[in-house]
Amino acid sequence: MKARQNNASRSPWFWVPTLYFAEGIPYFLVNVISVTMFKRLGMGNADLAMYTSLLYLPWVIKPLWSPLVDVFRTKRWWIVVMQAAMTLCFTALALSLPGKVGEPLGAFVPALVIFYISAMLSATHDIAADGFYMLALDEHRQSLFVGIRSTFYRIASVFGQGVIVVVAGLLETRMDDIPRAWTATLLGASFLLLLLTLWHKFLLPAEPLALHDPVQQEKRSIGRAFATFFRKPGIWLAMVFMLLFRLPEALSVKMLTPFLLDTTDVGGLGLSTAQSGLVYGTVGVIALTLGGILGGLWSARVGLRKALWPMALSLALPCAVYLFMALTQPTRIWVVYLCVAFDQFGYGFGFTAYMLYMMYFSEGEYKTSHYALCTAFMALSMMVPGFFAGMLQERLGYVGFFILVMLCCLATIGVTALLPRHIRPDYGKK
Repeated sequence: MKARQNNASRSPWFWVPTLYFAEGIPYFLVNVISVTMFKRLGMGNADLAMYTSLLYLPWVIKPLWSPLVDVFRTKRWWIVVMQAAMTLCFTALALSLPGKVGEPLGAFVPALVIFYISAMLSATHDIAADGFYMLALDEHRQSLFVGIRSTFYRIASVFGQGVIVVVAGLLETRMDDIPRAWTATLLGASFLLLLLTLWHKFLLPAEPLALHDPVQQEKRSIGRAFATFFRKPGIWLAMVFMLLFRLPEALSVKMLTPFLLDTTDVGGLGLSTAQSGLVYGTVGVIALTLGGILGGLWSARVGLRKALWPMALSLALPCAVYLFMALTQPTRIWVVYLCVAFDQFGYGFGFTAYMLYMMYFSEGEYKTSHYALCTAFMALSMMVPGFFAGMLQERLGYVGFFILVMLCCLATIGVTALLPRHIRPDYGKK
């Protein structure tokens, strides 16, 4: 009993940073690193974009099974079990890769199936981790550590999109065997997840017991949350905004890594795996983070309504750097770094408006459930355009594809024009 009490009173510094690092790593392995890996293993752009875009699906539909996480066992149990299961999945994934580059699509089926299972586990882990954070910490400490959790999720982003890809690239060069290099990389990622699982098994605090166990009440609450969400004033405009505001980025994101890796004779930039990890996964993520921080500070000063237009343009228009690179195919790596950093900084700055609007629209009795539904639309907005991105790129080439991306900026501008009068003038100001 005494051990349980000591465990329950353990400082959040022991587990908040590692929990959100552990939340980020599998997400980026599933949704970002999978693109680089399949590209290096020889999968075509159309198949690559289509099958990896479907990996967003668990994050789209996770509100459907979030009540199960609430009423069955504890959030702590779900966290540890999901982390252990993901460790096994990524180990199995490492052993299921095709033996040669350029194998038929059927050779990728085992890896794709394991990726889809991992996506379900990762989405479930997100539900449990966010719920545990709110249960284990009082309101004051939730506010105190919100910056810490965000920082370590961003660190996971740099580690996942940058460090892991760079390691894979270095192993490709050293081993001179791309499938073996990615097998070794995924085994290393699995070992990292194993260490995090063991850490949380022994150091995650005991979860406070719920004051009630309302299974039927929970079902009624979820049903009412769904019903009230779709009866909110302005729901149709909100859904259109959440689906179309990020359309340029949603269409282009699955093709950015192939664009960096493809040879110049097919319109790409011809970077190595390690270079692409540094460009997009490290420099790009750091610029994205800085843009998000500055976007948050500025929106807190002027409010969402005034910030909306500058942020919308900041999110959409920097995509032009990819059209510029497709046309000029720069050979100096610093030009690529600069272009990607510029685009990602603008996206991070503009994405703040998207997040603030979701929080604004979620206000009310079922704020948590409504925000979860908003994040489902957010995931859907990335999944559907990404599904078609590879096919469009193969038909149009990289120059034609990035021209289409720029035309999609009209969707961002159109939905932004409809929104300001539906937002309180003071929302978001200090």
